Amino acid sequence: MKSLCTFLILLFADPLCAADLTVEVETRWNDRPLVLSDLSLKNAAGNELSVTRLAYLLSAAKLQKEDGKWIGAGNWQAFLDVEKKRTSFTLNGVPAAKYQALRFDVGLDAATDKSDPAKRPAGHALHPDVNGLHWSWRGGYVFLAIEGRWRQADGTEGGYSYHLAGEPCRGTVEVRAELDLRGAVKMTLVMDAAKIFSAAHRIDIKAADSTHSANDGGLAERMADNAVAAFSLRSIVPLVDPTPRPPTLAVTSPGGVKIVIPSHFPQVTWPADNALTPEGVALGRRLFNETKLSVNNTQACAACHKEEAGFTDPQRFSAGAQGQKGMRNSMPLANLAWKPSFFWDGRVSTLREQVLRPIQDPLEMNETLERVMEKLKEDKTYPAEFEKVFGSPGITPERLGLAMEQFLLTLIGGKSKLDRSLYGGASLTDEERRGFELFFTESDPGRGIRGADCFHCHGGAHFTNNSFANNGLDGDSDLKDEGRSKITGASGDRGKFMVPSLRNVAKTAPYMHDGRFATLEEVIEHYDHGAVRSATLDPNIAKHLSHDGLGLKPEEKKALAAFLRTLTEEK
Repeated sequence: MKSLCTFLILLFADPLCAADLTVEVETRWNDRPLVLSDLSLKNAAGNELSVTRLAYLLSAAKLQKEDGKWIGAGNWQAFLDVEKKRTSFTLNGVPAAKYQALRFDVGLDAATDKSDPAKRPAGHALHPDVNGLHWSWRGGYVFLAIEGRWRQADGTEGGYSYHLAGEPCRGTVEVRAELDLRGAVKMTLVMDAAKIFSAAHRIDIKAADSTHSANDGGLAERMADNAVAAFSLRSIVPLVDPTPRPPTLAVTSPGGVKIVIPSHFPQVTWPADNALTPEGVALGRRLFNETKLSVNNTQACAACHKEEAGFTDPQRFSAGAQGQKGMRNSMPLANLAWKPSFFWDGRVSTLREQVLRPIQDPLEMNETLERVMEKLKEDKTYPAEFEKVFGSPGITPERLGLAMEQFLLTLIGGKSKLDRSLYGGASLTDEERRGFELFFTESDPGRGIRGADCFHCHGGAHFTNNSFANNGLDGDSDLKDEGRSKITGASGDRGKFMVPSLRNVAKTAPYMHDGRFATLEEVIEHYDHGAVRSATLDPNIAKHLSHDGLGLKPEEKKALAAFLRTLTEEK
């Protein structure tokens, strides 16, 4: 199976004129993974049975464009066999465009069914030695074979063998799905074998334990209808670009500082009036750790933005220089060069302005800029350092902001396990891969799609959309923090806060603007079923309330947490 990746590459890839669609088919039994030869399965009629063989042929694949036109995949056939672990198929060379549905046949058209199997090349899906579904001298193919054993309550055992063939047993599967094939994606379908034994048709293996699509009173045709209904969509996720890519890109800023940026990150624009220089970055780093910025010379910026904690504070509310308690959780600092605004409410748009606010905040450093300037001027080394960086004598608030901006812009985070998996430097576990799929999959119960729906707000290279959202922490009546609306004055911004990046998320607890959740598991529980309805609740969360939340299973929550931890760097 190809490695999974985020949208990082796909969001910025050039459009292609042709694309490949990989479709994985998971075989399940009543929404649990199908284990072959497990004689404890139950069908709709209450029989205990096993499945020892499940194999079938697909053909006539088509994709429906947004304008309703169907695009065929040519003379295409696929053979799937659970026992042989043939569980996927690929549509090659389809136009790179957006589609809204996939359609394919279970079975073959009459002409293909009657065609000479000896003409098929070795390895072809319809080669008899590949699929074992051709009826030899009788002619024609078995479209679907499902075989196994059954057991009655009295311990009596027997076998069943259902072989569906012929035009009456050919059926069409249509799956509605938003597919953007301008980048490589993998689509995962579920084939629930239990539905082949649908209660609607009362198929009872004790009464009818075989069919070869002849003289069976329509049993094969009923089962063929059931087989079509057994398919549903599970997820659509992007695939890694198979072209090898360098893991990092050394970029030299206009001022001569070499900054290592992951090659799957989008381009960045450095400040035109504040070129990063080695001396400027060093001065900014020193100021970031300088306690003279606080009223009593005890607290630096680094006190509330600890490197070992992802440049945030493990306390729910940071304490100020004089012990005073803040009102919001300290935000992590990473990939700031791409951020359009700062603070939970987005009150400023530049780093040089942002760094001056905590100095003057009564709940934080509680100092005046004038006194800070005096203290820095009295220092033995700062005056010379400022002159070296800026080319003339003088220590001012503006220069303080510019120096710290230079340092903060160098805090690039992009060496997590997930990042390294893009280049072969790490491999995700099966559990982490499942979490990846859930993270990047819509939750759409009406269409049978199971997902965690995280990517709308936390997609892209930085795992944030850098926007503001109400994520359902509080209702309209118990809202304690107005959030973004306190800055904009707009009622539509009540309860909205900056969507934080999930990079290094395993280190940046506690979570949310008020630090109310101590663990990732608590965060997942909130999004699964804890969101509270309000007037400004984000639509991507509000849409799940009518379904009692996402309804994630315990193992899915565990997988999601495992994936989130792959976004954290070792140092």
